Amino acid sequence: MGYLLIKAALSGIIIAIVSEVARRAPGLGALIASLPLISVLGMIWLWRDTEDTARMADHAFATFWFVLPSLPMFLLIPVLLNRGMAFWPSLAIGCALTVVLYLVMVWTLGRFGIQL
Repeated sequence: MGYLLIKAALSGIIIAIVSEVARRAPGLGALIASLPLISVLGMIWLWRDTEDTARMADHAFATFWFVLPSLPMFLLIPVLLNRGMAFWPSLAIGCALTVVLYLVMVWTLGRFGIQL
């Protein structure tokens, strides 16, 4: 249980740092947020928990493919906000687009024999 709390606390601290830095300097906050810190931490926790090379390779491979469909959200949200849409609807639409693109990615890769 202690290990789980350490993982949660460290991950939460990173998110808090990003939000605090972004409040003062949006560009710097975005830079920190764009770093694959959560992905790297996830890989560290997964490796520590399993030491399974194949599982780690599968995880890193899937992470690559899932990053791609999440990128358009970061273009759509500012467009919606700049056109006067409120934050929460803009975020919801951006997230919905990401979910749709995830499904399209999984389906498309499946057609090529790639399972995530």
